[in-house]
Amino acid sequence: MDNDRLTPVTTLRVPGSSANLGPGFDALGIALQVYLTCRFAPSQRLSIRCSGRDASSVSCDADNLIWQTALTVAATVNRELPAADLEITNEIPLGKGLGSSAAAITAGVVMGSCLLGLDWQPDRILNEAALLEGHPDNVAACVLGSVVASAVESNGQIRTIRVDMPPNFRVAVVVPNFTLPTKEARAVLPNFYSRADAIFNIQRAAMLMAALATGNTSVFPVALEDRLHQPFRAQLVPGLAAILKLRLPGLLGCTLSGAGPGVLVFYERGYDGVCEQIRQTFAINGCSTEVFSAGVSATGYELG
Repeated sequence: MDNDRLTPVTTLRVPGSSANLGPGFDALGIALQVYLTCRFAPSQRLSIRCSGRDASSVSCDADNLIWQTALTVAATVNRELPAADLEITNEIPLGKGLGSSAAAITAGVVMGSCLLGLDWQPDRILNEAALLEGHPDNVAACVLGSVVASAVESNGQIRTIRVDMPPNFRVAVVVPNFTLPTKEARAVLPNFYSRADAIFNIQRAAMLMAALATGNTSVFPVALEDRLHQPFRAQLVPGLAAILKLRLPGLLGCTLSGAGPGVLVFYERGYDGVCEQIRQTFAINGCSTEVFSAGVSATGYELG
């Protein structure tokens, strides 16, 4: 413990997330029960420590993403951010499509608000985090929890609707043993789409949200189909094309988790075994995997 640290200590927990959910490109997100936890307090000097998943890849210097985000909050309100003692415990794998950067940015905005005494409410936290992240889908899930649809107004404000996950639905994420930078995953996408492809995705995104709101399983896996990003990103994720075509009892369908390479699996309660088939498909394509099946986080970030 840093002897220079002053009290009080604030504990912040932010869920990981999966975005897009197939057809809802840059619009839909889901909060997952895998967390980034920060304990912080004002201090005489900056001190950052990190433990947990991929801790060696997280900077403990002043360029740490959480700290840099908090500094941006201070700059936004023309205030000087006090030094802090920051202890990070991470459960979210980095570069695997589970919203690690969105969680860090959300944490940084919340921490900046706390250290400066701004008392920003969730809607302000969401707007600031989305501005920094560049799109609202992951950060909306980080802030609100469960399943969230979001849109950006012409003035930059974020509008959201949160839907509780149906009790008969389950989710897991099958994560292969390589990372895929979001920048690389976005680089393969076209600049323009046909009207037919746009209509295809609009229909399915609308159907997916209706199904999640009502618990109706009859529209799966059609409701998870996509033509805007997954067909192009399949070249970057060995086995993805085959995984998206899998049809198994209890399996509602699979989608790329965010920009990938993780795969989000929707299935009915009692059918956890479907994830093994996804793992086998990855294995055939030379990828070992890990399964995250902790479920959906019903709440967004929490302060304690």
